[in-house]
Amino acid sequence: MGTRSVVSTAVLYGSLALFISILHNVFLLYYVETFVSIYKIDKVSFWVGEAVFLIWNSVNDPLFGWLSDRSFLSSPQSGSQVTTPEVVLKRLQALSTNGPLFALSFLAFWVAWARPGLQFLLCLCLYDGFLTMVDLHHSALLADLAVSAADRTRLNFHCSVFSALGSLSVFLSYSFWDKEDLYSFRVFCVSLAAFSIVGFFLVSRLLRRRFQKEVRVRRDEAMALKELSVGQAPLTHAENPVTIGQYLKQLSKHRNFMWFVSMNLVQVFHCHFNSNFFPLFLEHLLSDNITASTGSILLGISYIAPHLNNLYFLTLCQRYGVYQVIRWLFMLKLGLSVVMLLAGADHIYLLCIFIASNRVFTEGTCKLLKLVISDLVDEDYVVNRRPQATSALLFGMVALLTKPGQTFAPLIGTWLLCVYTGYDIFEREPVRDSLVSVPDVASGSGTPPLRLGCFYMVVFVPITCALLQLAAWSRFTLHGRKLQGIKTLRQGAQHGHLIDVKAI
Repeated sequence: MGTRSVVSTAVLYGSLALFISILHNVFLLYYVETFVSIYKIDKVSFWVGEAVFLIWNSVNDPLFGWLSDRSFLSSPQSGSQVTTPEVVLKRLQALSTNGPLFALSFLAFWVAWARPGLQFLLCLCLYDGFLTMVDLHHSALLADLAVSAADRTRLNFHCSVFSALGSLSVFLSYSFWDKEDLYSFRVFCVSLAAFSIVGFFLVSRLLRRRFQKEVRVRRDEAMALKELSVGQAPLTHAENPVTIGQYLKQLSKHRNFMWFVSMNLVQVFHCHFNSNFFPLFLEHLLSDNITASTGSILLGISYIAPHLNNLYFLTLCQRYGVYQVIRWLFMLKLGLSVVMLLAGADHIYLLCIFIASNRVFTEGTCKLLKLVISDLVDEDYVVNRRPQATSALLFGMVALLTKPGQTFAPLIGTWLLCVYTGYDIFEREPVRDSLVSVPDVASGSGTPPLRLGCFYMVVFVPITCALLQLAAWSRFTLHGRKLQGIKTLRQGAQHGHLIDVKAI
C-alpha cells in the first residue's frame, strides 16, 4: 500500500490522544479546587479519599494489564500463535468500549450528587478505572504497532500533535470557570464529553476494520503453511504457563525496569504537583502583577507547549537517542530552578517564564517516557523469551510502581504549604507557627508568608526531583548499542508476526 494509508493509521492512532487529553487536562486542573472550594469537603474525607484512591490507582493498572495479557505469557500450542494484528484488534475493542465510559465518568465530578467525601471517593475511583483501561491499551498499541525507533517516533509524533489540540480545552475552561456559578462550566464539560464519546466510537471502528482485514490475511497464510507443514519456529519458549509470581520475580531481576520506575515515580509526582497547584501559584505569586487574561494565556501555554515541544524533542531523539534527551531535560530543570532561586520572588516576568517553563519541560519529559517503556517491552520479550510481547501488562506494572506519585502530589503539596506558610486550604485561615513568618528586611517591606512559601515550593520541589532523577537515570543502561541489539533480536524472533507499519 502507499504512503497515504501510513499517514491515515498514524493519524487515527494519534487522534485517540485528543479524546483523552481534552477531558483529562480539565480534570487535573479543577478536581481538587472543585471539592475543596465549592463542595467544601473536610480534611479527613479528603485524605481518606486520596488514600483509597492511592491503592486503587496503583492496583488497577497491573490488574487490567494482567487480565488483558496473561494469555500471552503462556506458550501457545503449535500453529495457534496469536499474531500481532490480532493483539491490536483486541486492544481496539477495549478502547471502543471503555473510551465512552471514561467520558461519562468525567461528568460525575461537576455536579454534587452525594456527600462530598463519598462523591470524592467514588468519582476518583470510577474515573481512574476507565482512564486506566483507555490509557493502558492506547499506550500498549505503541509497542504493538511498531518495533523500530523511527516507526514509534512517528506514532508518538501524531499523539503529540493531537494532545496539543486537546490542551486547547484548558484555554477554553478558564473562560467558563466560575466558582460562584458552575452552570456554564458544566455545559462546557458535557460538550467535551460528547465530542470524546463520538471520537472514540468512530476512530476505534475505523481502525478495527483495517486490522480485521490484516487478521484475515494472516490467518489465511497460517492455514496454508499448516497444510504444507511449513513454518518458522520462534525463540524457544517455556512450555508451562508463567504465573503472576514468576512474572513478578522476572521483573524484579530486570534492572533497567527497576531504575526506570524509580525515576518515573518522581516524574509522575512532579507532573501532578504542577497540575494541582498551578492555579494556586498563579493566584498567590502573580495575581497582583498580571491580568486575568494573562493568567489564562499562561495557563493555556503551560498545557499546550509540552506537546508542541515534544515534536522538537522527538527529532532530537532520532538524532541523539531518547536516553540522552531525557537526561538533558533533567539537567535543564535543575539549572532553571537554581537560577530562579538565586533571582528571588520579586522578578515577576522571570517568575512567569519559570513557572510556565517548569511545567512545559516536566510534561515534555513525560511525553517521551512511553518510548522508553516500549523499549522495556522489547527487552522483556527478548530476555524472558515471551511467545508474545506483553506490552499492556508491562505498562500496567510501571503504573503500579509510579502512579502513587499522582496521589502523593496533592497530599505532600498541601502539607508543604501548611508547613512553610501556616496556610491550610481546608480551613482558609492561617495557623500559627509557620516556618515562613518573617518580613523581607532586604526589600524594606513585609513579604506575605503565603507568597514566599509558594515561591519556596515552586523552586525547591523541582530541584529535589531533578537531583533524584539524575541519580536514577545514570544507572539505566538500555540505550545505544544495547538497545539496538534488543530491537534486532525482537524483530528476528517475531518475523512474520509483526505488523509492517509502512504497509498499513
